[in-house]
Amino acid sequence: MGASDTPPFLHDAIWQERIFNGDWIAADGGSHAIVEPATGELLGRCGAANAADVARAAGAARAAQRAWAATDYKQRAQVFRKAAALLEQHQEALATWIARETGGIMPKAQVELREALAHLHEAAAMLTQPKGQLLASQEDQFSIARRVPHGVVGVISPFNFPLILSIRSIAPALAVGNAVVHKPDLQTPISGGVIIARLFEEAGLPKGVLQVLPGGAEAGEALCANPDIAMVSFTGSTAIGRRVAEVAGRTLKKVSLELGGKNSLVVLDDADPDIAAANVAWGAYLHQGQICMAAGRILLQRGIAEAVTSRLLEKAGRLPVGDPMSGTVALGPLINVRQVQRLHAIVTDSVAAGATLLAGGSHEGQFYRPTVLTDVRPGMRCFEEELFGPVASITVFDTDEEAIALASATEGCLALGVISPSVTRALRIVNRVPCGHAHVNDQTVLAEAHAPFGGSGSSGNGGRHGGPADWDEFSQWQWLTIKSEAPQYPF
Repeated sequence: MGASDTPPFLHDAIWQERIFNGDWIAADGGSHAIVEPATGELLGRCGAANAADVARAAGAARAAQRAWAATDYKQRAQVFRKAAALLEQHQEALATWIARETGGIMPKAQVELREALAHLHEAAAMLTQPKGQLLASQEDQFSIARRVPHGVVGVISPFNFPLILSIRSIAPALAVGNAVVHKPDLQTPISGGVIIARLFEEAGLPKGVLQVLPGGAEAGEALCANPDIAMVSFTGSTAIGRRVAEVAGRTLKKVSLELGGKNSLVVLDDADPDIAAANVAWGAYLHQGQICMAAGRILLQRGIAEAVTSRLLEKAGRLPVGDPMSGTVALGPLINVRQVQRLHAIVTDSVAAGATLLAGGSHEGQFYRPTVLTDVRPGMRCFEEELFGPVASITVFDTDEEAIALASATEGCLALGVISPSVTRALRIVNRVPCGHAHVNDQTVLAEAHAPFGGSGSSGNGGRHGGPADWDEFSQWQWLTIKSEAPQYPF
């Protein structure tokens, strides 16, 4: 990107071909090219960690953790406030990095920065929240249930919203007294790793408490297997999540999984067609559909289906696709060629199985056109599989009971949306569809730093991020009793 548009704390000379352990050091695993998905331009080279790098990082994090946990809570809170101030100070330049590295439009990058800022403020607030309960006990003693850190938490984050999906685990894990070993995706190591490392470095986090190691499968496997790491927080695909749980289980780690899934947006026949179509387009097309809670199934009641579909077609036809840095497009590129090929195969296989292609279904390089598929039925790939691309897959239903059955026909669901002016009617559907979070009169792509977020079924293992859930995930209960003097036992 060049030094002229790079803030000093993110200057190339600091992080290029390096990983972070409190200092910036060369990685045993070498380095990795960072390629801008919209242009193919080389943005730089990050350090690429291997198993040996992970082993050293985990040991160093474990050695640093106890002193960090014993640090006065006011000092720890100040670290997060300083990091937040730095993020605000440099947000314009950081937004450019995020947009170029992820292929997202600038408003998407700005959302990442705002939400990351919120997570930092929430982490600072955790330091003054109650972290235990006073239990019933004898009159002359105290019995206390208190939350204590796990020790070292491993974090593995994906490419789509790398800053948010990294910092939402890193910040609360650090806040409650853990050290963190973090492996961002090699496709987005700056947005998902380097930015965070520099924020905490400049904010005064003690050396060793945060280790940032971009890496591939070898590093991820090593992180999950390492005995110095007590917990793994993973965000990514269901297939890899199963592997994470398998490897981490050998050392009895706690594992928090936020995985892919099939989310439904239900539009009832009493909805406003214009509002419904806007919700469908946003839920299906935002950030090219590369969002874990994107609306992968659009369920339209028959009485309103034609009206909503016609409006959606108009939107799909006029949403510009191209380089997000131009400032004139709504959709950027998919993250890589492999993702384009997978998405296009789902679309073409679904059409061959009887779905009707009304818009899109084509691409130039990694730029996939906003797509509308109708006549979609259970069993088709676009109905069953997570799309992770800009495809509105429409299934028409007749009764509310049918909508419940269609929305529930999945192994895992992160989010559910129901659009209807009848809140009572919408709630009847929400209350009967298993999902991680549900929204009446909104689409599915929603998240806030203070709200518990996670999936059900194969979309997660019951773990949550955000608000009160952060205490549940990143600390564990300890029972403490205090007596004025030791009792005399009969033995």
